[in-house]
This record gives sequence, structure tokens and C-alpha cells, in this order.
Amino acid sequence: MDRDDAELMFQGVERQAELVRTGKVTSRALVEASLRRIDRFDPALGAFRVVLAEQALAEADARDAQAEQGRGPLHGVPIAVKDELDVAGQVTTFGGAANRTPVAADSEAVRRLRAAGAVVVGKTTMPEFGQWPFTESDTHGTAHNPWDTTRTPGGSSGGSAAAVAAGLVGAALGGDGGGSIRIPAACCGLFGLKPQRGRVSTAPNAHLWYALGTVGPLTRTVRDAALLYDVLAGTTPTDRWSARPATTGWLRDLETPPGRLRIGYSAKPAVPGVRPHPEHVGALLETVRALRELGHDVREVNPRYPDATLPFAAQFCGGVRAEAAAVERLDLLERRTRSTLALARLVPESAVERGIRAGERLAERADRMFTTMDLLLTPVVAARPRPVGALDGAGLLTALARSRPMVAYTALWNVTGHPAASVPAGRGTDGLPLAVQLVGRRDDEVSVLRVAAQLEEARPWAARRPPLTDS
Repeated sequence: MDRDDAELMFQGVERQAELVRTGKVTSRALVEASLRRIDRFDPALGAFRVVLAEQALAEADARDAQAEQGRGPLHGVPIAVKDELDVAGQVTTFGGAANRTPVAADSEAVRRLRAAGAVVVGKTTMPEFGQWPFTESDTHGTAHNPWDTTRTPGGSSGGSAAAVAAGLVGAALGGDGGGSIRIPAACCGLFGLKPQRGRVSTAPNAHLWYALGTVGPLTRTVRDAALLYDVLAGTTPTDRWSARPATTGWLRDLETPPGRLRIGYSAKPAVPGVRPHPEHVGALLETVRALRELGHDVREVNPRYPDATLPFAAQFCGGVRAEAAAVERLDLLERRTRSTLALARLVPESAVERGIRAGERLAERADRMFTTMDLLLTPVVAARPRPVGALDGAGLLTALARSRPMVAYTALWNVTGHPAASVPAGRGTDGLPLAVQLVGRRDDEVSVLRVAAQLEEARPWAARRPPLTDS
């Protein structure tokens, strides 16, 4: 049964949905396989804050009883949700202990998953308010990397990444306010696309960390990501930002090759004073060779990155303040979060709005980089995944310093809103995954997805499984 469960859960969501659709497996069997693997492996991983076993099995039975004509593209597929997104009947903890009351309704992203037939099996761990690129919580514990449980899976969507990489679920929702989808995807060997700002609804909230945050999935394959974005894309009147609608389906767009694209590459971080690990530079150069073999025009560039420090800091402070306003017991916030909140309260709302406007001006400057190239290729993170405990005993300034190498390539694109993805690029000498980042023009997720799919076909990564959980 263990081997059968692994084979099922490492298939990914597109294949799992096909198995249910063709009657080769039931939704209940899929959910039971997911729950057995969670029960077996999550004690060592800490990926889940709460497992909704009883509810998920009941939901799976309802899916199996549903008429075929009413079934959606994710019918019967178990999926996990990061704990900053509302799941009806559950507490949205934001990674801490300051909330106690269950919410009445799903967030819009979770509602869309369920409408497409997905089954929510649990909520995944995160650092409090998603502030850090390490998934460590005083209340809910530490998430561990399935490739090496002494190392971080990244953050803040580290619980979601660990759950997918370990084959506990085929996909999981995360959020990205400074790299929080791409960083854990890079640490855990997954595909993670931060979409264009306003692509996926943040309702019932008007925003996620103002203009910085986006919602999106972590998946094993590019096709799984495209399938999920077909389900998730679109906003509501509640959302402050809304992206230009896609003209065709994302999965369908993958059927059209990208043609010969101009791709610039650089190992230069967008944050000064940070040096990339040599193996990350090596992964970048190996990807350059692969892209040239695929027929693309790939040239080294020296990007003139705009300084995004002030607009990012203003919106970071505003986001922490907004989430603090959404919890019930401020006295139960972590000590480090209280320090952040004290700083955030010194930043008036007018400064946050100025930061948003400054970010839009930086986006226009960044757009000029894409007049001479279609995509930009960089590392995702500067450092290898740290040992767990990066936040142990760390005050605000120490936590910020330890975070810099993790966000040096990612945070700029949250300020500007450009789509950017973490694409697997092999494994390092430490046995942990390597990755590269593809950044596209605004509203051009399709080019990012198409080139990532080409790389996936040229060097398949989905079959790679962490030794701990490949059983």
C-alpha cells in the first residue's frame, strides 16, 4: 500500500484528475492515500498546521457521488492550502496564535478550487504573517525540507512546498509577497510561478500585503501549474488589483511553442552586497546552455535594477499592520512580530500609498529592460537552504539580515508586479535542489510557462523524489 500511495501522490494533479475521470481511481482512494502519507511523513516534516481528515473524506465521497456532467477539471484531487487563506470552519492563524475564531467561508481562491472539484485536505504551516523566507513558527513549529530534514524548505510557503515535494499532496496553494512561492519552490525542487499582480483574487481581502502579494500554487510540473491557474485566475470587485485577462486557457497556451525568444541572463542580485553561491551560478550557466540548445537567443546582460528598498519596506510594514488588524489577540503575537508591528505603526498609510506609487514607477523602469529581451534568467536565491532554526532567538534586525540572501533576486518583482517563476535546475553537491528564475514582461506569464515547459521536457524533474518519502 505504501508504494501504491507514493505512485498515486507523486503523479501530480493533472494525472490524478485524469485517473478519477476515467474511473481508474476514486476520489476517496486519492484522499486516503494523501492522508496515509501525511500521517506517516508529516511528523518529520511539519508541513501541515491542521489536517482535515474527516472533512476531506466526506468531501471525497461527495465528489464520487457527483454526476459526471457536473465535474470540474480538478474533480476529486486532494490539495493543501497555506494558512493565510481562509478555509471555511477553520481558524486562519497567519502562522501564529493570535487568532482563535474559525472563519465562516472559504477565500475566493479556495472557493474556486472546490468549484473545480478539488478536495482540501489541510492547511500548511508558515511563519507568522509570512514575514520570513523560513517556515518557523513559535506556535506551530518548524517545517523541514524533504530532501534533507535538517534544512529549511524556505518560506513563507514552506509548508506547502514540503507537502508537495514529499508527495503528501499533488499541489498546494501558497502566497508570494517577496518570493514566498519561488523561494520554497527552489529549496524543494518544485515549479512555482508568482503570477502577475492581480491575476488571482485575494478576496475576501482587498490585497495581500498591498501591491506586493499574490496567491498561487506550488506544483510538481509546469502543466499542473497551468491547470491550476486556469481554475484560479480572475478577480472580484473586492480586489484592489486586477490583471489583464488572458485571452485563452493557460493549459491550452502550452500547446503552442514559444518560438525563438531573446533571453537575457545575469547572476547579478537586485540587492547590493549579496553574492550568489557558486553552484547557483553553475545552474544558471547550465540553463543558458540548455536554452541555446532549444534555439533561443540567450545573451548575458547587466541589468540596471531599480532600488526597490523603500517601496518594499513601506508595503511590508503596511502588510504586517493590516494582518495585525485582522487578528484577535495582539498580545499573543511572537516577540519578533511585535517588534515589526511597532516599527510598522510608525509608517503612516500615506507612506504605504506612496510606496505603491513608487513601485509602479519602478515597474515602468523595469519594463525598459524588456525592450531588448523577452525574458530574464537569474538565480532564485543567493544562498543554499539554511539549517532549520534560522529564526531561533533572532530579533527583527537579525531575521532581516538572514533573509537578505533569500530574497535578493525575488523581492524586486513583487514591487513591480512582473510574473516570475522558480524552475528546477538539478541538484547540488549537498543533495538539495537547484533552481533558476525566469522573469517575464508584465501580463506575460505565458512566455514564462512555455519556456519553463521546454526546460522541463529537456531535463525532466518531476520524477525526482526525496529519499525520505519515496516509499
